[in-house]
Amino acid sequence: MEKKKKIKPQRPRGFEDLSENSLNELIQLRDSIQKVYGLYGFEPLETGIIEYSDVIGSFLPDQDRPNEGVFSFEDDDKRWVSLRYDLTSGLARYVAENFDSLPKPYRRYQSGWVFRNEKQGPGRYRQFYQIDADTIGSDNALSDAEMCMMFSDAIQNTGIEVGNFIIRLSNRKILDGIIDNLNITGNSSGSDINLSIMRSIDKLDRLGLSGVEQLLGEGRKDESGDYTKGAGLEKSSITKILSFLESGIESKKLSRDICLKNLSNQFGSNIIFNKAIEELSEISKIIDTAGYDEKKIIIDPSVVRGLGYYTGPVYEADLTFTMETDQGLEKFGSIGGGGRYDDLVARLKGTRVPSTGISVGVSRLRSALEYLNKSSINIDPLSVVVLVMDKDKRSDYYKIASRLRNEGIRSECYVGDGGMKAQLKYADKRNARLAVIVGEDELASNTVTIKDLFVGIEVSDKISDNKEWRSGKDSQKNVPINDLVKTIKSILSK
Repeated sequence: MEKKKKIKPQRPRGFEDLSENSLNELIQLRDSIQKVYGLYGFEPLETGIIEYSDVIGSFLPDQDRPNEGVFSFEDDDKRWVSLRYDLTSGLARYVAENFDSLPKPYRRYQSGWVFRNEKQGPGRYRQFYQIDADTIGSDNALSDAEMCMMFSDAIQNTGIEVGNFIIRLSNRKILDGIIDNLNITGNSSGSDINLSIMRSIDKLDRLGLSGVEQLLGEGRKDESGDYTKGAGLEKSSITKILSFLESGIESKKLSRDICLKNLSNQFGSNIIFNKAIEELSEISKIIDTAGYDEKKIIIDPSVVRGLGYYTGPVYEADLTFTMETDQGLEKFGSIGGGGRYDDLVARLKGTRVPSTGISVGVSRLRSALEYLNKSSINIDPLSVVVLVMDKDKRSDYYKIASRLRNEGIRSECYVGDGGMKAQLKYADKRNARLAVIVGEDELASNTVTIKDLFVGIEVSDKISDNKEWRSGKDSQKNVPINDLVKTIKSILSK
């Protein structure tokens, strides 16, 4: 008989498991951000994790099998479906389906897992958690300004202080205007060459000017040997774009007002470009009046955002502190972004629906908080494990645990099959504060023994002999059964 092959337990590449502490950190981080979104008047929404592939967006490749960048499969109705690439495409579909019944503007926030079928790397996963907020149906600068201000408030509410983060504001039309002046063959908003240029520039922070120069030209090979095809621009066009990016790097040190004036003086000969400056100026005035200075929000014209559906103002949230890496000290970088996308819903609705939104990458933000030692888990620890000393009386022990839970004390009754030593070891591993013991002696005297596991750890190095250890005089006490709740509450309050 052929021996059955043992299956090796392993995760797929680019995915991670989240255990109790990590998952609780993510939940608390989500809640702290969503609290800010709620304070701004946004309402929650949950859409499906799978969408039809043709609904997801125009950034999917035009292939028979849309498998580049997304996880896709053919459904039993012969239509391609995909795990959601982001939360925005599901929102666009929801708005198009329910347009007439929704308030205008419609303001929602949503959190959930998204999936990218791409190469994973250090701290870069193919499944990650995002928290979005979007305003659908508003065409004025206030909605864009509000996104920047809310972005800043949300990051601060996670515990990251002003000075360790910055919101970088720009406008896709700035670069559209500059590229328009270059008269590149085949270039138009949303064209393949235009998106290739935008995605190359979007990597400025990660690859620097030299990396962007390669991507604007023939292409770039990374350290692993993977090759990315370039936009194929002529050298003169590359030089002009790099010149603009260099001026953008310097502009981050300036006030918003001076930055916009300098941009207008240097590049303001194009109608598209001038429209961008007007929009940014109006946003900046609103932000300024609301009290958000350059310590929180700056103008950075190098921000473009790589996705093809952005049509106007764009925003990037960067963490500005440096951290130690294999390459030396490096800035932590982007933890999220967003922008205006006035044409995305129109793909499904048939009419233009102006929209703007932001998205926070929670996994990267969680890593940042851990690096800054700002990560804290504020959940109630397990307070009590009720030991099972007599298996025939399990229901009685469970009744004790239920009584404690009814009093708001986080408790569990041991459901395994181990003896007392194994049960105490289990309680230690669960980081429980107390163990409740009801054995023969306790039953006879109508009492319970409460063992303080934290005190037991603290005094263990002071115990001189085995008899003293067994007595447990410093770590446990015997009390009448009727005093159980009162005693436990007294111990937990200290």
